[in-house]
Amino acid sequence: MKSQPYSTPLALWLDPESALSPEHSHALQVSGWAVMPVNTLDHLLAHAADAAMVVLHLTADVNRLKAVQQLLQDAGLRTPLVCRVERQELDLVVEATQAGALTVLAAQDVRQASWQRLHNQLVPTTVRQTPQPMRNVVFVDPASQHLLALAKKVAQADVTALLVGPTGSGKEVLARVLHEASGRAQGPFVALNCAAMPENLIEDMLFGHEKGAFTGAHREQKGLFEQAQSGTLFLDEIGEMPMHLQSKLLRVLQERQLTRLGGQSTIQLNVRIVAATNKDLKKAIADREFREDLYYRIATFRMRLLPLAERPGDIIPLAMQCLLQYDKRPWQLHPQAQALLLQYPWPGNVRELENVMRRAMVLCTDHVVTPAHLMFDDWLTSIAAALAPVTLTAAPDVVLPETNSATHMEQFMAAAKNNLGLPEQDTVEKPDSLPTDLHSAARMNEHQVIMATLANTPSKIEAAKRLGISPRTLRYKMAQWREHGLVMASAC
Repeated sequence: MKSQPYSTPLALWLDPESALSPEHSHALQVSGWAVMPVNTLDHLLAHAADAAMVVLHLTADVNRLKAVQQLLQDAGLRTPLVCRVERQELDLVVEATQAGALTVLAAQDVRQASWQRLHNQLVPTTVRQTPQPMRNVVFVDPASQHLLALAKKVAQADVTALLVGPTGSGKEVLARVLHEASGRAQGPFVALNCAAMPENLIEDMLFGHEKGAFTGAHREQKGLFEQAQSGTLFLDEIGEMPMHLQSKLLRVLQERQLTRLGGQSTIQLNVRIVAATNKDLKKAIADREFREDLYYRIATFRMRLLPLAERPGDIIPLAMQCLLQYDKRPWQLHPQAQALLLQYPWPGNVRELENVMRRAMVLCTDHVVTPAHLMFDDWLTSIAAALAPVTLTAAPDVVLPETNSATHMEQFMAAAKNNLGLPEQDTVEKPDSLPTDLHSAARMNEHQVIMATLANTPSKIEAAKRLGISPRTLRYKMAQWREHGLVMASAC
């Protein structure tokens, strides 16, 4: 059988009850998967050695999952299993998870994002071995500019680097800067998230195996170290790596060579290692969760990324970059929206900012983002505040006091409510359950924000002014809600 190329990982689709739908097939293919329907266990076994995952449909119980697990185990394979269940079968979701499924999806889920997440989780990312221009990175804040200058110096030294920072702060972006500013820029950039991979797959993925190394190993497989030859290997969330693999990684880093699983020959390595973590590795060492000798091996140069709230000069440029990344037409950020973005504490850092701006694009119809379009990840903080205009600079020199995100969030809420004129207690009825999709969430949140403003202002004109939209836009939205039977504020 001809093996699938590594750049197009194979997903085996086991569903004897129904054929693979065109919608599912399209979602998988545009997410980077080659998909092959299999109707029997024998058919599955014939192709399992080349598969990056098996997707199986569960109906009444987890017997099919257990049968596939046993089949793969007998063949010496450790292929990740993804289960599809009907939305109402909540007990089956729990059983499948407990039985060892990597993840469980709704059987009707045809969203590209679901399959793209699995692709990102199971397939290492590799940059082509051709010269790549420096990416459009945002380092506007003085603290970020200092970090960028430091990164470019470290890149030239070809030393191992450890990037430390909270989740979503941009550690992989900085790792790519280190790669692209180095003499290895023409080589590959290979990334592995140590926390996302099943423990029993990490060793094989890092070090590779020889043909016949175990039952079902029908061909040799280069590990990520070999794939990153002459380039950079980025080990994200290295603090989550199992202890028994830490010792093997340490030896490879010390000797600059490895032996594949089942192999005899030694392979010399020419790879730069960049590691990242959001954990306190010194504490992990004290708790015997991380090897001290490995720490000093990877932390030749340690670089710390600040939370987004502590580098406010990056917030507005990052927000604009997010808008232009998905829509090249000219976008504007209303001054009041900019002020609100600068006041928000950003507990989810850059990743949360990207989510907020994508939601704004869904709501915005005229390419001018106002406070009414900003929905934050915390359901209770989705408040559009008509704040006083502020003077913005490209990189404001702001020093924030030491505070925790909860205190900062309370301050943000108080300021937003005060500027909106909202009462201390919420008077807007909360939904019994959250919406199940982004469009529903956007509509519901926008409705709540505007209702709250209408209830606390004397006129629609004043409400529109506080919301940062025109009275005509407000009337249009209210007319739409009436058509859909939504309750309007009686005071207006």
